Amino acid sequence: MNEDEMSVGIGRPPETRKQVGIKGLWIGVWLAFMSAPVKDLADGSHTAWATALGTLGLAVFVGSYLVLVFRPAPKMLNPFQVRVVLSFLGALAVLLSLALGTPWLVLFVYVSVSAGATLPLRSARWIIPAVTAVLVGIGLTGDHPREIITALVFPALLGGFSMTGVRQMILTTNQLREARATVAQLAANEERLRLARDLHDLLGHSLSLITLKSELAGRMLPDHPDQAAAQVADIEQVSRQALVDVRGAVTGYRRPTLPGELAGARTALAAAGITADIPADAPEDLPEKPEEVLAWALREAVTNVVRHSNARHCTVTLAPRQTLDGRILELTVADDGRGTSGTTPGNGLTGIAERLATVDGTLITRATNSRSGKGFTMAIGVPFGSGLGSGE
Repeated sequence: MNEDEMSVGIGRPPETRKQVGIKGLWIGVWLAFMSAPVKDLADGSHTAWATALGTLGLAVFVGSYLVLVFRPAPKMLNPFQVRVVLSFLGALAVLLSLALGTPWLVLFVYVSVSAGATLPLRSARWIIPAVTAVLVGIGLTGDHPREIITALVFPALLGGFSMTGVRQMILTTNQLREARATVAQLAANEERLRLARDLHDLLGHSLSLITLKSELAGRMLPDHPDQAAAQVADIEQVSRQALVDVRGAVTGYRRPTLPGELAGARTALAAAGITADIPADAPEDLPEKPEEVLAWALREAVTNVVRHSNARHCTVTLAPRQTLDGRILELTVADDGRGTSGTTPGNGLTGIAERLATVDGTLITRATNSRSGKGFTMAIGVPFGSGLGSGE
């Protein structure tokens, strides 16, 4: 199950109706504290005109508050408009509290929370105490119960400043996401440049030689056909070698590597909302073929965890181990999901087994929790030489 479909990522605007509904639900929960003004209006303690105006004022206040804190589209309000709406909320809270009494003092808590959620820290750190001070001032000027004023001061301060922390976390998350995208783009650019350099080094000499021999064969062809044929044979040999070199270079770029697959596994599991415990580094000096087999196996195992396991946690380990047949490097992928429902291996496991057979590797599958049968653990072992002895 994809976590992005179930929740709205921090710092990301909702993109689907489900995400809009979930965000609206989270914001709407806090509107439960509006029960005091609603109850005050329903009690009938005010005149008909006061009740009508109070109802209108409360509806406008709630609507403005939702526009301010919800903002489903990015940059829906610019900084000036945010301050205008926030000032309007403050003025409306003052007016309704003075006109309708104690139950309406709770509106200042929403003003404080809005300030923390929408303003930079340098502005919010004095506006939040100022809003709280206005709350206390209005409460003390009337015959409002002191215990109610005291009970509202703490939520106003705590709610406002906690929202500044949430806002800062969102900004930091966005900056981190942009930095990761930039790093990925730079890495892709570097790979393209490296591929261009390698192809130039591989083909530059070969193509130059082919061009020279083609010109020479063309000059020899009328009078010296035998020598021209020899040049053409040389051209064929150089062309074949160039083709082999290009295929080797492209194969090297297409071959999966263990460090790359570890990074890809970390990203895939995080995107799926699965807590991952993955080693940061892979052993060095691992032979090319065993590394490729382990990389393919890791990719397939993580794909199965993301697509089929419904797991909450996945652990990947890489460890050298001594067996009766020699030293092996063992890759283990264990999840706490629903486990396997049958004994027939799928295409993925069959493919892993076939690749392992080319390097005399081993594949062991079992339930992560042997008692409940839940979870799935895959252990892949490949033999290695003395080059990894230090990694134990």
